[in-house]
Order: sequence, then C-alpha cells, then structure tokens
Amino acid sequence: MRKCLLIIFFLCLGTVGVTHCPVRPAIVPQWKAPEPPLPPKDPLLLSEVWESEACLHWVDSLMNKMTLKEKVGQLFIFTIAPDITKRNQTLLQEVVTTYKVGGLLFSGGKLQNQAQLTNDAQRMTRVPLMITFDGEWGLAMRLKGTPVFPRNMILGCVQNDTLIYEYGREVARQCRELGVQVNFAPVADVNINPENPVINTRSFGEDPSLVTRKVLAYAAGLEAGQVLAVCKHFPGHGDTEVDSHKALPVLSFSRERMDSVELHPFKEAIRAGIDGMMVGHLEVPIFEQDAGVPSSLSRKVVNNLLVEELGFKGLIFTDALAMKGVSSNPNICLQALKAGNDMVLAPRTIKPEIEAVLEAVKSGELSADEIDRKCRKVLMYKYALGLKKKPVIQLSGLNNRINSAHAQNLIDKLNRAAITILGNKNSILPLNDDGGEIALLEVGGPKAVDALAKEMKKYAAPVRFRLRDKMTANEEKLLCDSLGKYKRIIVVVSEQRLTPYQSFFSHFEVGHPTAFVFFTPAKMMLQIQQAVSGAEAVVVAHSSGDDVQKQTAQILFAKTKADGRLSASLGELFAQGAGVTLSPATPVHIIPEEYGLSSKVLARIDTIALEGVDKGAYPGCQVVVLKDGEVVFDKCYGMQSGLTGAPVKATDMYDLASLTKTTATLLAVMKLYDKGLFNLTDKLSDHLTFLKQTDKKDITIREVLFHQSGLPAGVVFYPEAIDKDSYKGKLFGNRRDATHTLQLEAQFWANPNFRFKKEYVSPVRTGDYTWQVTDSIWVNRSFGKVIQKEIADAPMKDKTYRYSDVGFILLRMFVEKVADMPMDEYLQREFYRPLGLKYTDFLPLRHHPKTAVIPSAIDRFLRKVTLRGFVHDEAAAFQGGVSGNAGLFSTAGEVARVYQMLLNGGELEGHRYLSEETCRLFTTETSRISRRGLGFDKPDSSNPSKSPCAEAAPRTVYGHTGFTGTCAWVDPTNKLVYVFLSNRTYPDATNKKLSQLDIRTRIQGALYDALKK
Repeated sequence: MRKCLLIIFFLCLGTVGVTHCPVRPAIVPQWKAPEPPLPPKDPLLLSEVWESEACLHWVDSLMNKMTLKEKVGQLFIFTIAPDITKRNQTLLQEVVTTYKVGGLLFSGGKLQNQAQLTNDAQRMTRVPLMITFDGEWGLAMRLKGTPVFPRNMILGCVQNDTLIYEYGREVARQCRELGVQVNFAPVADVNINPENPVINTRSFGEDPSLVTRKVLAYAAGLEAGQVLAVCKHFPGHGDTEVDSHKALPVLSFSRERMDSVELHPFKEAIRAGIDGMMVGHLEVPIFEQDAGVPSSLSRKVVNNLLVEELGFKGLIFTDALAMKGVSSNPNICLQALKAGNDMVLAPRTIKPEIEAVLEAVKSGELSADEIDRKCRKVLMYKYALGLKKKPVIQLSGLNNRINSAHAQNLIDKLNRAAITILGNKNSILPLNDDGGEIALLEVGGPKAVDALAKEMKKYAAPVRFRLRDKMTANEEKLLCDSLGKYKRIIVVVSEQRLTPYQSFFSHFEVGHPTAFVFFTPAKMMLQIQQAVSGAEAVVVAHSSGDDVQKQTAQILFAKTKADGRLSASLGELFAQGAGVTLSPATPVHIIPEEYGLSSKVLARIDTIALEGVDKGAYPGCQVVVLKDGEVVFDKCYGMQSGLTGAPVKATDMYDLASLTKTTATLLAVMKLYDKGLFNLTDKLSDHLTFLKQTDKKDITIREVLFHQSGLPAGVVFYPEAIDKDSYKGKLFGNRRDATHTLQLEAQFWANPNFRFKKEYVSPVRTGDYTWQVTDSIWVNRSFGKVIQKEIADAPMKDKTYRYSDVGFILLRMFVEKVADMPMDEYLQREFYRPLGLKYTDFLPLRHHPKTAVIPSAIDRFLRKVTLRGFVHDEAAAFQGGVSGNAGLFSTAGEVARVYQMLLNGGELEGHRYLSEETCRLFTTETSRISRRGLGFDKPDSSNPSKSPCAEAAPRTVYGHTGFTGTCAWVDPTNKLVYVFLSNRTYPDATNKKLSQLDIRTRIQGALYDALKK
C-alpha cells in the first residue's frame, strides 16, 4: 500500500527524511547531522504518515469541486492587518469568500486580534486557510507582548546548535498556539556586507558554513514542531547595499562565488530536506541575463536553477510582491507563477492579479494543468500541516500559553550562550577571585549595571566609577589617575551612543590590564575602536538583561563557561569566528612568583632586549615566555623598522626564516608520520621520483632530519631565472669594482644591473606566472622543474653533520606528495586554524595588510624592494614563498602556542594534534654524531661556546633559530617555552650584532636565573 508522506528533515544523528506522495520522489537520502549532533534522539515528526488513499481522497474531493478561479485563489497569500475594525473585517471577508485565497499573512499588531481574525477567517472558508507568519526571531517580530528572542546575528555566536534547534521548536509551538502553519524563516542569507541595509542582523552571520549550520538547526526545530520552515531570500540577499523593499538590488557575482557563498546554505537546506523556499527580489545577471528581471519573476532562477538544477521539490513562495524592488512589474503574480513559484505573497491588489492569471489560462499563456499542479501541491501541504479540518484557536489563556516560563528560560539560555570573549591578551581573564579590588568603569545610566556589580561582589570587591558625558579635561584626568591605582580595570558599556565619550577614550590609558564589557550590540564598540584595540580583552554580551549581567559576572571569574564566537567581523578589530573559551577549568593568570619565577630577575629581559634596540642589533623584537602552559612574560620592544616606524605590537608578524623548519615543515612531517604514512627509514626518492636516477636516491628521511644526508647546505636557484646576456662579466665578485657595487657578505659583491628571463619571470600575475616574489616579480610555476633539476644535479657530500636548507626544501615536496595538497594548506587545516592562530601563515599578504608585517630587509640586489610580507630567503622566494626551509610568518605569542602544544605531548586545550608517542620520538631522539635532533636543534653541552642555547639550558631542550633573528626553545624539564622574534636583517642582512651581543641566549639565561630564585 502506498504511503503519502510530507518530507521533513532532522539534524539528529540517524534521523531520516520522508517524502510527499505526489510531490516528491519516494527515495530521499539520509541526512547526517553536522557536529555537534543535535538532540532530541526521538524527535516528533512534522506530520504523521498517511495512507495515500486518505491523502489523495481529501485533495481530490476539493479539487473536483473547485472552479478555475478557486484553484487560482489557492495560490495567493493575502496580507491583512490584525485590526478588529469593521473595514478590516469586511476586507478579510472579501478576500476569503470572494477570491478564495489559499492563505493569509498578518502584518504587525496585537496577539489577541490576530487570533480572533484567524478564527473568523477559518470559519468563512470551505477550504482551510494556510496561516503564514513572518517570524524570523519569533512572534515578537510582528506582534506586541510576545517573547522577544535574540536576533539571528547574535544567535550566530552560539556554539551549541541544540539550543538553536530548541529555539525553532519553541517558535513552532507558539505558532501552532496562534493557528500558524508556516513561518517565513529562517533567513539563509550570508551577510558578508556590513553596509547591507535590510538583512544585517537578520542573518546568522558572514560565513556560509556557519549560516548553514544555524539555518538547518532552526529549520529542523520548526518542522519538528509541525510548522513549515521557509528558507529565504533565494538565491541570497546578504551582499547588497540596496533594500529590496525600496529598489531592486543587483548581485553581479560569478557562478563560482554564488555557489560558494550565497547559494551554499540554500543548497545544503535542500539536501537536508527543507520544505519551504522563498525567492527574493534580486537581479542576478549570472542566472538571468535580461536586465531588470527580479529573481522572483525569473524562470531561469526559480524553475531552472532552484527546481531543476538544485532539485528543490517543496513549496516555493515569492517574497512580498508589494515591495518596490518588484512591484512595478505588470501582472506581477502571473509572472511569478510562470517563473515557477507555487504561491504568490502579498501583492498590492488581488482582483486584477487573479483576473490576469485567469486570462492567461484562457489565452494559453499559462496552462490549466499547471494551475492544477500548483493547487494540488498547496492542498497537499495543507493536509500535511494538519489543515484537513479547520483549526480553532483557544482564545482564553492564549497570552499565558505564548508567554510561558519555558519560553523565557530559553531566551535567557540563548542570550547567555551568545556571550563572546575576544582577545584576552596576557590571559587577563579570568579575574582572580581572591576578593581583591577591581575598578569598574561604567559607561551608561547610573544603575544600568547594578546586576553585574552585585554578582561580582561574590568574588571580588569592585569599586565603581562612572564616566559621565561632558566631563572637563581635568575631570577626565582625575578619573584616569584614580583608575590607575587598580591592577585590573573593567570598562562596562551599556550605552549605545558613545559619541559623547570619544574624547575620554581617545586618550584612555591607565597602564594596567583592561577589559571592556559591552551590554550592547557588538558593532557599537567601533565608535571607540582605538581604546578597544588597546584592551587586553573584550566581552560582548549583546544585551543588558539582569540574567545576562549575572552570567557575564560569572564568566569574568570563570565560574561558568563562555564559548561564543563572532558571527560577523567587527571592522579591523576582530574577525568573524573570533573568540576564546573560558570555563571553570580555565586557570587564572598568576604572577611569575606563583610559577617559581622571580619577577625581579625576569625584568632583566627588558634591559637585554632594549640593549639590542639601542645598539642596532634589530629595530624591534617580541619576547614571550610560557611556564606550565601560562604566559608569564609577553612584551614587545622597539619599532617595526627603526626610528620612523610604528611601535612593535604583539600581533605584528615576523619572517621566521629557518624557524619555519620546526614551526611548519616538521609539524607536517610529524603529522604524516603519526598517520602511519611513512617510516623514517624510507627513502625520499620513493616519493620524489626526480631523485631516483641521481646520487641522492638513497637518502632517508631520518638522514635529512638529522642534517646528515650528504646534501649541500644550500643551492642558489635564482641565477637560473636571470638572463645571462643582460649583464657584462660575472654576476658576483669577491671585491667591489665598477660592476660589482653591492656587498652581500664579506668578500662577496654583486652586480645589480641584470634582467630576468621572460620565460620564468613576469612583472604581473598572468597565466602560469603565479608564484609571487614581490609586487612586481611573478615566477612561472615551471620554475619548479628548474629547482628540482638544480637539486638533482647538486654535488653530494659525505654523510656527516652538515646543516642543510636543501633537505628541508625536499621535505616540503615530500609533505605535499604524501598529503596530496599544498603544505601551507595542510598546516592550516591540521594545526594553525584548530590552534586558533590568526597571524601564522605563509604568504601573509593574502590575508593581512603590509602594516601588520614587520619588514625583514631592504634587498637592493635581487628584488630591489623592502621585503615586507615577502619571505627574505631567496630559495623560498623563488618557490613562491612556500618552502620547507623558510617562508612562515608569525607572532611570538602564536609560535609559543605551537611549541606549548609540542611540550604538552601533542595536545592543547583539549584538542589533540599529535600522538604522545610521535612527539616523544621527534623531540627526544638525538643524532649520534651531532647535537641535532629529528628536525629540532638542541643544546651543545660538549661545546657550550658553540651551543645555540644558554649554558644553563638542560640537554632536554629542543627548538630552532632563524636567520632573520628568531628562535623558539622548549624545555620539558622545567616546562618552559621561550620565543624571541626580531628583524635583525633590517635594513641590512649583513648586520651581525644580534649574535655579537648574544641577545637570544642572554635572555634565555635570564629565564634560568629567574627560575633558580
């Protein structure tokens, strides 16, 4: 016996969607939930399973009695105000009894009025009406006195998708109480344009994957609550600066862009089994080439793309047809139906629109069969949604049933779960609950944050200060002086308009760790961006309810968990996805003495680091020290590029040079080893076939890691890209003369007057010239074959210890061969992104401005530019900036996170990146003929004068140094991580003062002296 099923989807693990009998095919693929799986384990289905005879009998019994006009009427949804007036009631009777509309959409008003009018309307009609609602954030979007849920942009910060599912269920419950069967939600638009005037906070965020997760969770909750979910506004309204209520927005994007951004959530919703889709009023030339045709009226968009290509079989609604982005079109409802929509929503007038459709059927422009098909589909959905008989809303107690305790509790849960912590430099949060005094600077009403202050008193003694507008300069100074007496300062903002306070915040600097708390929409912080950028942490609470304030106070002291992530970027302050997790398990950042270190001795680091700046060893540097996994020292010194540059910041990215070997290449090698994809005794030539017929065919991976493979220290590739006919004599000489005018090293001079070969180098990116060396040097990818040949032809040495860049260049090729993807992408996927590293990457200018990258050198010979964001190492540069020996850029703080993960045995903050066994092997094994480990450098205890580490460093230490003036060392014995980054090669790479002054090892020595005391 055939079944008649309404297709639904559930994001619960193992739940399967079912299909409409005459509407969809009988087989629907299983939909597996995204992580984390969403409960409930035993969900309520959107509809029962009907015998097909019952389903068809009901639909056929109605269809057989309908005139063509009545069938057409079923395709219309009329908008009416929920007003109990004679005029409005007369209008309602007319559209229901005369035009036999299929559904109603009530505009804004009162709850009780809508309920009464719904009952009246259902009594008037022979065919039950489909009552629709525009409730993106629940009934409160249109009806006063109903539960107010957070906007989608706030919900996008919530990490627990189960809560989003529960939210959908609760909205569905309220809809059913009000006699509503269809909710025009969720918004599936990806709002990547901060200037969007119409979507904005209605979207879940600016990341397509994030939006998809929330859309599916919310829609699953709606449909599990027996309310039809309708994704909108297809094909995507997120990246527009025009409001389609006022004009027609144009999306001039490529198909690739549309697929990856705008269409992504819709496609996934269709795959999951969503039953409703709303088509927006958008001009999308890539799909509809006729100018001025809105997507809602385009058959190429509705039928060809949505139905035929994407396979959507559910109910298709237009967006409101009274909107100015579409309303100027003649016979608009007819055009919408011809385009492939099933139901037309809210036309300005109904009589002429229905008449136009009837006339089109009569003339053959639109077939009667098409009307029958659409009408039957609408009736099927009505039956599926429980409209086989007229529903009656129980008016008594309705308000209490809608405004239930459960609804308010869920609202509180969602608001609390959306709280997001940004930054948290130097681990300022959580605050210490030792009862100490904390300054609370309040920006807003005099009692606006009483709930926060009261809750904080349980853990500390907050001293409250209030910033008033129109304070004099002297009053502002006195306030700053008062705040400066406290070790921790919390700035609490409950005022959205911050213009009156900009003067104060423009010079707000108290010299103590500061955190901002915003009980306002996140974007309000952009009004005082400078002050916020200097804060150690920012807490975005989004709203100011007492419940949220209490939760925020508990979060500040890590008494409860906060794991929100930004759903949309905040200017240049914070990127989408930013956020850190605090929980009761998060330790408080304690002073160095609490970790067995002397603060007084650690202060010597300041003296040593500044000595390097003063004596010209480098323009600036960063130093970070971790002890037992906590930051006990994190400072920046000097300038980015000398006296005229900007001061070094913790987020400034340095060229790591050979520190790339262990912070990038070796990590990738360890990961692949961890997966069992090779053995250390494997020959490189087994994977890199261009070595097979060479004298390098027997080199093992272990030999390369130990730097005892026989490979030369380096191979200079770039001369092969230089046109030898473009200069006279030799390119290099051992002394200065008329031709060789640039000194590269002692007794090594060069002729800068040359040209590159056109076959290998182009001044612009074009064709295969995709390896960027500088802004005006692009290398052809074919140069990779030249590099392979140069390595293959390079003479081998004996297999003693010889530090070799060439070996690690080969390891990058090996990684990419085994991983089957570029090494930089592999590292991002496996390590950097999961570690939360925002400033660690090859080719940093892909994602960061040049001002965020420290200049490494002025290259007057080869590239003839200041190297800023482009790798200093020439061999890496002519591989497109991604090499195994150099090319990585990062900050000291993020490098320290990588090495803390290694110190932890491959784990950090609950996430495992490498097995303990692999970490132990690579960090402890040492060569029998040198100090070297498996890729790592180590102290030379037998010859301390040649050791790269301080004399006090134990033999267990491992790490690496870099040519540009960098190092990172891990001490497992004392659980220390020490990172030093500088640009000692700027402006001149021949500068040797860093080594002459012994800066790096003296700082490391100070750490051990501090540890002794």
